[in-house]
Order: sequence, then structure tokens, then C-alpha cells
Amino acid sequence: MAAGLISAGISLVGGLFGGLGASKRARQARRERAKYERQIKNLEANRQAIINPYSNVKDLSSMVSNPFENLQVATEAAEIRAREQDLSLATTLDTLRATGAGAGGATALAQAASRSKANIAAGIEKQEAQNARLRAQGEQQMQRIQMSEAARLQQADIAGQKFMFGAREQREMQKLDRLSTMAGGAAQRAASYGSQANQMFGQALGAGAGILAGGLIGDAGSFGKNLLLNLK
Repeated sequence: MAAGLISAGISLVGGLFGGLGASKRARQARRERAKYERQIKNLEANRQAIINPYSNVKDLSSMVSNPFENLQVATEAAEIRAREQDLSLATTLDTLRATGAGAGGATALAQAASRSKANIAAGIEKQEAQNARLRAQGEQQMQRIQMSEAARLQQADIAGQKFMFGAREQREMQKLDRLSTMAGGAAQRAASYGSQANQMFGQALGAGAGILAGGLIGDAGSFGKNLLLNLK
């Protein structure tokens, strides 16, 4: 009987202390879980806003113009040619009159002078037109280069924004996953400790019920003495 009493007492005390310890560890695990869940909520509430990397894309059509639009016909050379023909003809006629030459000679001389001046004027006009075309072509090429560079910079900016957003998103997701894992682990520990506490309290309750059923409560002095001796 005494041995049963001592065994029941040890089971009772051990169950109580074990249950209390497990309950304490379960509460600590629940607090850890709550802490991790608060961190998860705070992280989710402060995640970066979704961006539109194309929001700063600009219309480059304003850079386009028609460099051939303002090409002008070189009329100045033709005007010069006309004036020089008139002047040449007048000079020639004056010379012929002064020398007494015939009308046929005057006409031939005037025609020769006219052809010479016309060739000079035509060359000037052709050169001016060629220069205008070259200027227009150069401007057109410069516009293509400028537009290409502007488009390249816009694409680089878009790629940079995508990279930065993706890097931040990956880092935040890794932290969320880590916190979720830690919260899940804390929840498992809390459940395990809670189950352990229930088992230990159940053990203590069973031991107490055994003591009462054996009628040992009345002999409290003997019970306490034997229990202390056994614990020593």
C-alpha cells in the first residue's frame, strides 16, 4: 500500500510540474507565433506598390521633321544670269556701234556671251541645289540618331525599373516565406506543448483519483512522510 501511495504521489507531482512546464512553453510558442504573424501583417501592409515601368515613356514623334520641306529652288542664279545677259548684250552693242561692225557680228557676239553666262549660272544653281540636298540628308540622319538614342535611353530606364521592382519583390517574398515558416514552427510547438500539458495534467488527475479511490487521503501525515522520503 505504501509503495502504491508513493508511486501515485510521484505521478501526481510529476504530472503537475510537467503539465505546468509544458503549458508555459506552449504559451511562449503562441507568443512567438503571434509576433511572427504581426511581422507578416506589417510586411504585407508595407509592400512596395506595383509600378508601371512604361509610365515615363514619351512620344518621340515631336523629334521628327521633314528636312526636305523647306528646300527652295535656286532662282538667284537665274536672275543673275538674266541680268548678266542684258548687261553683256548692251555692252556688246555699244562696242559694235563704236567700231562700226555689222549687225551679224553683234548678234553672234551677244549669243556667245549669253551662252557663257548661262553656263556659269547653271553651275551655280546646280551647286546650290546639291548643297541644300546634302544639308537635308545630314539633318535627316541626325534625327534618326537622336531618336535611336532617345529610344535606347527609355528602354534602359524601363529595364532598370523592372529589375529594381523584381529585386525588391523577391527580397520581400523571401522574408514573408521565412516569417511564415517560423510562425508555422511556433504553431506546431505550441500545439505539441499543449498536447504534452494535457497528457501531464491527465496523468496528475489520474494519480489524484487513484489516491482518493484507495482511501489514502485520511492518512495524510504518513503519505507526506513517505512521499518526501522517496523524493530524497
